Amino acid sequence: MDSSTDDEIAHEFHPYFRAYKDGRVERFFGSDKVPASEFGSSDGVCSKDVVISAETAVSARVFVPSDQTIKPALKPHKKLPLLVYFHGGGLFMGSPFCSTYHSYVSSVVSTANVVAVSVDYRLAPENYVPAAYEDCWAALKWVASHSHGGGAGPEPWLNNFADFDRVFLAGDSAGGNIVHNMAVQAGSEGLDGVKLSGICLVHPYFGRKNGGVDKCWVFVCPDTSGFDDPRINPAVVGSRMSSLGLGCTSRVLVCLAEKDNLRERGLFYCESLRESGWGGDLKIVETEGEDHVFHLFKPNSDKSVALMAQLSSFINQDKA
Repeated sequence: MDSSTDDEIAHEFHPYFRAYKDGRVERFFGSDKVPASEFGSSDGVCSKDVVISAETAVSARVFVPSDQTIKPALKPHKKLPLLVYFHGGGLFMGSPFCSTYHSYVSSVVSTANVVAVSVDYRLAPENYVPAAYEDCWAALKWVASHSHGGGAGPEPWLNNFADFDRVFLAGDSAGGNIVHNMAVQAGSEGLDGVKLSGICLVHPYFGRKNGGVDKCWVFVCPDTSGFDDPRINPAVVGSRMSSLGLGCTSRVLVCLAEKDNLRERGLFYCESLRESGWGGDLKIVETEGEDHVFHLFKPNSDKSVALMAQLSSFINQDKA
């Protein structure tokens, strides 16, 4: 076979991803793996990896503050808010196990004093949409299976440490899109009796207000109907968005960045939410002078710390 043919590029999203016509995929972000630390690490957080579905290889990394796991067995634990996190990466890259997302979710757990489940869903092009959404919904139902107490679920850390009266969803970029879609599905189908306390979308990825979708969405979802696809266009769901307030959640935090090329799409989401008839509390936070997901790559900057404080405050504003 002609080696030049082997090297022909089918899709490229510079500088993070390249897919070749022969089926090979190169990911330049999110492919590294940081080991979990079940007995704690220097950041004061314990983590472990769990399998949610062996059939589809859906898994997650679970995080808890170290002081929860080292308390004497006879001393009752104060249960903590539970955050389910969906990573970004355009639905074609990223992982809860890579250094970027492991560090970020660990920081959320330490700062906000929460239990977190960071979901590993299948990626395109090996698995096109709707695989990612199906995996995230399966993960969310798995999390909810722990909500009835008495060791109901398979993961002891969730049974022992998570407060299922305070459950939140959060995600960045494509993960923010997933957050919205999971909340709508939870509102319409129910989530094993669990009501979401709030959802947070950080620099979320949706279609453009003036119509059309970009090549990234067409790549991950080849059979999309385009801008009429409710997964990418929040305005299409209309009355479905109002289900966010019916047994789902009454609080939404949307974080934007001034220089982000997705900023207007985030504002479009907020506008669509308001116009849907949803009557909850919407808070919009914008960071001046920063670009898309800046907080992942400059975690110690003043603006990243301020953004983390916003998320922590959002989760803990009704702290018991």
